[in-house]
Amino acid sequence: MPANLSPEYKAAEAAFRKARDPRERLDRLREMLRTIPKHKGTDHLQADIKHRIKELSEELEGPRKGGAARSGPALVVRPEGAAQVALVGPPNSGKSALHVKLTGSHAHVAPYPFTTRYPEPGMMPHADIHFQLIDLPAISPEHPVPWLVGALQTADACMLVVDLGEPSCVEQVQALHEALREKRVTLTSRWNADADPSSIAAEEDEDPFALRLPTLLLANKADEIGNIDVELDAFRELTGFRYPAFCVSATTGAGLGDIGPWLFRHLGIVRVYTKAPGHPPDKDRPFTLRRGQTVEHVARLVHKDVAHSLRYARVWGKSGFDGQQVGREHLLADGDVVELHT
Repeated sequence: MPANLSPEYKAAEAAFRKARDPRERLDRLREMLRTIPKHKGTDHLQADIKHRIKELSEELEGPRKGGAARSGPALVVRPEGAAQVALVGPPNSGKSALHVKLTGSHAHVAPYPFTTRYPEPGMMPHADIHFQLIDLPAISPEHPVPWLVGALQTADACMLVVDLGEPSCVEQVQALHEALREKRVTLTSRWNADADPSSIAAEEDEDPFALRLPTLLLANKADEIGNIDVELDAFRELTGFRYPAFCVSATTGAGLGDIGPWLFRHLGIVRVYTKAPGHPPDKDRPFTLRRGQTVEHVARLVHKDVAHSLRYARVWGKSGFDGQQVGREHLLADGDVVELHT
C-alpha cells in the first residue's frame, strides 16, 4: 500500500535529516511520529520511528539507578566545534593512538584489539577553530556494538583508519563495510562541499534513516610500511574504494598536519566573526557555518531571539563591501565580520 506521506510529515523528515544535536533529533523524530499518516501503508515506518525514539531516549538518559540499569559513559556525544568527525576502523588499526595524537585526549591505547569500549570525544585544533573527533570501538563481525550506528548519527563525516601492514586488512575493511550496510550506513567518497547540490539531491535515499557519511581514508602506521603509496594503490585496487586518503603515522606524526586543512576545505567551513556597533570584532571565537549559509544562520547561533528580531546586518569581508547593509538572506564568506541589528 502506498505511504502517501503528507507535506507536513515530509517537512518533519527533512528537519530530522538536517539535525545533528541528539536532543533535536529526538524532537524531530517525535514530530515525524505525530505527523505521519496513520494507515497500513506506514505501519513499518511508524514502528521504525517508535523504535528509534525509544533507542535515542535511552541513550540520552545515560546511566540510571537500579540493579538492572545500564551504566557507563553516554553513548551519544553532543556535537561541538566546527564539525563532528567519527574515527572508525577494524581492530588494531591504531584509531585510539591517532585520536590521542590529534586531540591530546586520554583515550586508552593498547597493542590488543577492542580497547575502545565507549565513544571518546576530543577536540582537534585547526587555525582558530576545533574539529570534534569521536573515537569509536572497532567494527568487526566478531565483536558487534549495538549502539555504534546511533553514535554515528550525529557525525558530519568519518575518517576510516586502516593498517595496510595487516595481512587481513582488505578482508577486515570489507567486513566493516558490510556490517555498516546492514545498519543502513554507507561510507561515501562524495564530500558535499565539492559536489553539485542537484546531484546530491538526486542521490538522497528515500529511507529517512539511511546514513551517508563522507569518508577520508587514513592509512596509519606509515612509518612501519615500506612503499606505503604502493600499498595504498594496491589496497584501492583490491577493494574498489576511492576515498580521498592520507598516509599517516600516529607514532611520528607524519601526515597529521594535513588533516585539519583538508577537513576545513572539504566540509565547506565558513568562519564568521561578530561585532557590536562601535566596537572591534571578536576575533577569538568565530561562529562556524557551512558554505551557502546566511546572516540568519549566524543570528540563530547567537540566540533564537536575535534571529527572530533581526532587522538587518552590516558586513565586512569577502561577501560585500565594508560596512554593507544586508538582509538576513545574505550569503556569508569565510572571514566575514557581521554586525547584527535587531
